[in-house]
Amino acid sequence: MPDLVAFDASPSRSLANAAVSALERGDAVCFVDHRLSIAQRQQQIDLLQPTQIVDGAGVITKNPAGVGTEPGDAVCCLTSGSSGTPKVAVLTLDAVLASAVRTNEMLGVTAASASWLSCLPWAHIGGMAVMLRSMLCGIPLEVLPHFDAEAATALAERGAVTHTSLVLTALNRIDPSLFAAILLGGAAPPEHRPSNVIATYGMTETGSGVVYDGRPLRDVTVAVDPATGGLLIKSPTQLRAYRNGSQPFTIGPDGTAGWLVTGDAGAVAGDGTVSVIGRIDEVIVTGGEKVHPLVVERALAASPDVAEVCVWKRPDPEWGERVVAYVVAKPGTAVSLESLRSEVEHLAPWERPKEVILVSELPRTASGKVARRLLS
Repeated sequence: MPDLVAFDASPSRSLANAAVSALERGDAVCFVDHRLSIAQRQQQIDLLQPTQIVDGAGVITKNPAGVGTEPGDAVCCLTSGSSGTPKVAVLTLDAVLASAVRTNEMLGVTAASASWLSCLPWAHIGGMAVMLRSMLCGIPLEVLPHFDAEAATALAERGAVTHTSLVLTALNRIDPSLFAAILLGGAAPPEHRPSNVIATYGMTETGSGVVYDGRPLRDVTVAVDPATGGLLIKSPTQLRAYRNGSQPFTIGPDGTAGWLVTGDAGAVAGDGTVSVIGRIDEVIVTGGEKVHPLVVERALAASPDVAEVCVWKRPDPEWGERVVAYVVAKPGTAVSLESLRSEVEHLAPWERPKEVILVSELPRTASGKVARRLLS
């Protein structure tokens, strides 16, 4: 049985080389979030169950509680855990390669024309995927151990990097025009953004993003479950199973098996363009009407005074739940319910926020996603 090698170290080019060497041996790899405390890293190790742990000095420790992987497996990665205890998704080498090849293809990335900047944690699929699509496809790669706006800017200014993947907080700290393309994930993207900033949709279970600005990657099919209104995905990039053996698949509208249940509500237009409305289990019910927070967030994010926004709910004696906007205002601005009124006039009356709460920052999961439920 192949080993599962866990790297408990800060991202670096040498760590990328070590990970690829493990894949070439036929082993699978995973990454522990180096930013966490010793106790938190141990929790991740307990969930991942690696057979070997490699530290920053390259020292290998056998893990007696570890469990090997199936032949052909390449990556084990913790899900975001935004709605509960994280699961461990298992991706095969074929799936990882499919993601790398199709993403580079979609963006027109070649070894001769582009280079990737990795600056997000490899413990999460969005960061790990940048490293893998570089290393497995022979694309030049620069690695920052963590996001550093000055360092990222310097690399882009001298032409050392052309493409990267960021979360919204990081995007707001750089000049996007320095890059040929920036993949944006982890939060609701602003509706008005530079043309080179590409909103991605995907998850750990799909091996990173599979829909770019509404367009699925090659061989990726998205459908709507008529029973739930939830998006279903069938993709060569998707997980084989969770580490515990369970599988998040169902029968699709076409009657075939193997469709991934995303848990997201959305729609697919006649031309195949995909739109995401939000998590099915995060619907706000106010006065009997259903409100998807993501729809309201997109409207509010259009305000020039809003740096970040998250919409959630509070109990309301009259309506049951009321729509509340938690806003990080841009410096020097005065954001209020009144000042944001014009941004939501096109929404249904029940979708418009009844309250605006100013916050200095939004709570996030370790992967950078906004932890909406912590705002209750």
